[in-house]
Amino acid sequence: MSSETGTGAELAELLAHCPPFDALSPADRAGAVAAAQIEEYQPGDLILDAFATMPTSIGLVMSGEIDLWFDPERIGEGPADKFTRGSPIGFTSALAGRPVGPRVEAKTKVTVANLPSGIVLPAFASRSGARFLADEIAHVRGLTAAQPRYTLLSDLVYRDPLVVRADESVTALAARMTELGLPYAAVDTGTGHFGLVTDEALRRKVIGEGLPRESPANAVMDYPAITAPASMSSADALIMLLDHGVSFLLVTGDDGRLKGAVGERDFMLAPTTAGVSLNAQIRQARSIDGLITYARRVPAMLADILARGLTADRVIAVHSALIASITRRAIFLVFDHEEFNDLSIDAFTWLSLGSIGRREAVPSSDVDAAVTFADSYEDQIPRYREAFSVVGEVLQLCGIGVDAHHAFPSHPGFSRTDSQWREAAQGWLTNPHQNQGTIMASLLVDARPIFGDPALPEPARVFRDFNRHPATVELLLQDSLSRRARLLSVRDRIIGRDEKFDIKGRGLLPIVNVARWASLSVGSPELHTVDRLRVAAGSEVLTDRSASRLIEAFDALQLLRLEHQLRQIEMGQRPDDIIDLDELSPIDRSTIEQTVKEIADVQRRMGRVAHMNSGAELVRRGQPGSTPRKAR
Repeated sequence: MSSETGTGAELAELLAHCPPFDALSPADRAGAVAAAQIEEYQPGDLILDAFATMPTSIGLVMSGEIDLWFDPERIGEGPADKFTRGSPIGFTSALAGRPVGPRVEAKTKVTVANLPSGIVLPAFASRSGARFLADEIAHVRGLTAAQPRYTLLSDLVYRDPLVVRADESVTALAARMTELGLPYAAVDTGTGHFGLVTDEALRRKVIGEGLPRESPANAVMDYPAITAPASMSSADALIMLLDHGVSFLLVTGDDGRLKGAVGERDFMLAPTTAGVSLNAQIRQARSIDGLITYARRVPAMLADILARGLTADRVIAVHSALIASITRRAIFLVFDHEEFNDLSIDAFTWLSLGSIGRREAVPSSDVDAAVTFADSYEDQIPRYREAFSVVGEVLQLCGIGVDAHHAFPSHPGFSRTDSQWREAAQGWLTNPHQNQGTIMASLLVDARPIFGDPALPEPARVFRDFNRHPATVELLLQDSLSRRARLLSVRDRIIGRDEKFDIKGRGLLPIVNVARWASLSVGSPELHTVDRLRVAAGSEVLTDRSASRLIEAFDALQLLRLEHQLRQIEMGQRPDDIIDLDELSPIDRSTIEQTVKEIADVQRRMGRVAHMNSGAELVRRGQPGSTPRKAR
């Protein structure tokens, strides 16, 4: 540090009390102090113009006042704001990875400590950092009095795309990427879908795997590239990015033409996407210990993005996608270990089941999962199960529960070849009474591939024939309706739990089960409960009105469940689904009572239809638009 010891002590004290640097560990704060460069400025001096150049460090005002401009078109006007001691500067551009401002000048004599980005940037991914960024965005919006920025995907696209031919050589496209300073290139495949080449893919395939440098672009591209419309909200785009486990999304305009791409860094500017920096850290974790550290930060991040205005369903979707990201990284790190690095990670596809597969996971959710192998790996599966057991141990260390009922790939029933899954699924479909057929069917139709082949998994393919088995249709509907929505069970009253409500078992699962059956009955591949209800609505079994009531009930209960569990985490408690009705506000209690009544009404109506019709009739009456009789 180019300063006297007294200044170093002052800087250390300042860092310990200024958000977001107060979230740094003592060791990181000491490292920042040791590496800091102290600069002094006179009134009128330019401290930083982050519209013109990228800052190489993060500044912290130690004394004096500074003037700031947040709009490059208004620099000729007076300053938009002034900051004083304890204010960070230059972090916006550093987080975004491009020069987006502000411009900073000294108003009085100013002392600034320039801190190394590599040490202090992780503070912005902390809970303190998320709150700081939320306050900063709100503050800057108020000052500029402009339409909110960065809320749509189009707001995050700032450069024209680089598009290359499928036969362009790796050497040529790498040179063009370097020349333009772009970390990606879109590949025009001539099929109507783009491929994507990234710096990461070039390093992995050319340097790591030894692919010749004159290979064509289509040999190194990811295909098809994940694409999103420019009109999509930045929050939904982040969920898509997390859900697919990619580092870039290609962005198309209303006319279908490619407008550009957005990467993880671009989301730093969006007002409701604090999870992106944490996801980047998870994806890049170099060790299991590092992964555990980052994964343990997820619950606090959920509370922050909920408080910042992201709706509960999107917060839950982000959480589900982050669990998938943690799982992917755990798989990679375990199979990279010397004990298992002789096994190929290309041999299998990992399927998230249950709430994570449906993208409805809350902090209490356990990981349900299965794996499907190519048939040629049948003899090696026992060895793979040993590795999957270690993956489960890593997830538990990350604070993520693993299913206690053995719905995990380390167990034989959940790690099979494609042929074995096909045979088993056909057995469950034709005779659901045997081998826990209804339970296994319910698990497998929620399957979402998160590692390996992204196509429809083999077990799910079999269930496309669901309607060809009327007896199974009838049995699964009865099973779906067997878990009734009710505020309190008889057992609750007998054991004195009169004021406890199981929000999952007595409220949400009845909706999930009905939605699953409804989507199967119409042959829909949808996984999310709300999407399933929407696509299956309009039949005599599930009327439009019934579907709407269930959707409203599901959203209301998920919000209450999420808030309940985040409060428990904040108090240091293990999150669960048991809500004390006495502790709820009158409004929340009324919401639960009314919602449970709505669900029970829909279940009773569907039960009457199921009782009066055979399986074959249920197949016909379960189709949207098939309403020959007036729905009661």
